[in-house]
Amino acid sequence: MKTGLQKRINRAVGKAIHDWDMILENDRILVGLSGGKDSQALLEILVALQKKAPIRFELLPVHIDAGFEGSFAKDLEYYVENAYGDIKIEYKDYGVLAHSDENRSNPCFLCSWLRRKRLFEIAQEQGCKKIALGHNKDDIIETLFINICYAGKIGTMKPRQAFFNGAIDIIRPLSYVDKEDIIRFGQLFDLPEFKNNCPSANQTKRSEIKNLLETLYKHNKHIKGNIFRAMSNVALDYLLENKNDRHSKST
Repeated sequence: MKTGLQKRINRAVGKAIHDWDMILENDRILVGLSGGKDSQALLEILVALQKKAPIRFELLPVHIDAGFEGSFAKDLEYYVENAYGDIKIEYKDYGVLAHSDENRSNPCFLCSWLRRKRLFEIAQEQGCKKIALGHNKDDIIETLFINICYAGKIGTMKPRQAFFNGAIDIIRPLSYVDKEDIIRFGQLFDLPEFKNNCPSANQTKRSEIKNLLETLYKHNKHIKGNIFRAMSNVALDYLLENKNDRHSKST
């Protein structure tokens, strides 16, 4: 029997998939596994959906080990193979390279970029036209604020984004799901969470923004929903324009 939490998550995932046409008949989907609670929940949800969906699609779980000491890749491989089936593990030195003396300023960007690049390559090699990632509603909001505060631009991750002229799509089925619900879902299903062995964990710009937003949410329970809705309710006429845009409108 499904709990209220499961029903809420299933509705949110179903709506995101429907709104953004994420999964189609005969899709082969690479599922990126980081070892964290989000990607573990994503795999559990997609496997359950695969069994009951009116369409057929394949899943290929993939984990890229970044090369840090204390790797959990073998434990993750054992768990996934016993719970779901095959998983592809690749061992790289991306994390070590990103934290080398030549790249002290922004190790997270380089490591993330290298891992994402390799995921694209694996997807092409394995015939996967979609890559599913475990980003949730909180991640999307945090990315908006990271871009505003640290990059001077307004933008975030979309639930579905096309790359390489549409050759590969990144999909985020958990886009409408709150982080808190994912944590509770993991507890409900006793999903393992493998410890992040990155030396920069919890010392990132995202951690700073997360703390800021959590303070706002405590003061008003509607703030998170309002921010999320605002990203699809943009009053372009009330945003600042650059000089070239103003000149083009006046001619």
